[in-house]
Amino acid sequence: MDWVTEFDKWAADYLPDVRIAAEEPMAKHTSFRIGGPARRMAFPESGEQLVLLLSFARECGARPLVIGNGTNLLAPDGGLDRLVISAAVLRRVETGPEPDTVLAEAGATLAQAAEFACRQGLTGLEFAHGIPGTVGGAVYMNAGAYNGEMSQVIRGVSILFPEEGVRFVPVGDMDFSYRHSLLTDRPEAAVLHAVFQLSPGDPAAIRERMRELMAKRKASQPLEYPSAGSTFKRPEGHYAGALIQQCGLKGLTVGGAQVSEKHAGFLINRGGATCGDVLELIRQVQKRVLAETGVQLEPEVRILDGE
Repeated sequence: MDWVTEFDKWAADYLPDVRIAAEEPMAKHTSFRIGGPARRMAFPESGEQLVLLLSFARECGARPLVIGNGTNLLAPDGGLDRLVISAAVLRRVETGPEPDTVLAEAGATLAQAAEFACRQGLTGLEFAHGIPGTVGGAVYMNAGAYNGEMSQVIRGVSILFPEEGVRFVPVGDMDFSYRHSLLTDRPEAAVLHAVFQLSPGDPAAIRERMRELMAKRKASQPLEYPSAGSTFKRPEGHYAGALIQQCGLKGLTVGGAQVSEKHAGFLINRGGATCGDVLELIRQVQKRVLAETGVQLEPEVRILDGE
């Protein structure tokens, strides 16, 4: 039996109030605005519904994929034969269980978490204010900017592991490193919420710092075009954008995809770009940079397969 038939019956029986979309275009749910249809996409409104969806999806062979705002994803043109679960509605942010902590659900944006912390007079999340992703995705890849990253402010993460159930993992066990966490090696696991450990600060000073970093981001990055942010990881001892610019690749175009003329570290969708366009542009950039500098660039964007 096709997994979709089994899943549709189960969802109608056990989660009739959860919206399930058929053949939902991934282009509507990724910041690249690229990607064909997911066979099914579910929109849970509680952590309990998310847990149930994940548990049954694995039983019926649906290969679940949990996404937030899709800000670091490149989805295939042919679509995904998977159950995609959007955590975008799971956006609760509140005072955490310990002093100077903030609890944020996986679908909360980093901007939302940083704003809440600012209002509470807690400093530490200013660097994350302009990162467009959600808490779940940020934890997954240890997102960072302007000398800050998740590993510096996380106290612990509530994670659903398929064989173990829900477990709260303290920061010391998250295996954080540059753009890596234990979730990178356990993609079948899903973040439910994170607890941030912050410090008391002056709300006015915190807000001013957030404004400064946002102004810097707007001045240096092509935010007016769809993209997945920095396309490549930072090579040891180098900056990807600087290497790409050094090789004269600003403006290099494949179909609708282009190396940004504003910041060479960004590959952007100039209009009508396909996944194939972006993958070919990534390949050409990697080949040229390796040939001219000897540095192998590794994609930071998560490239999904269709199966």
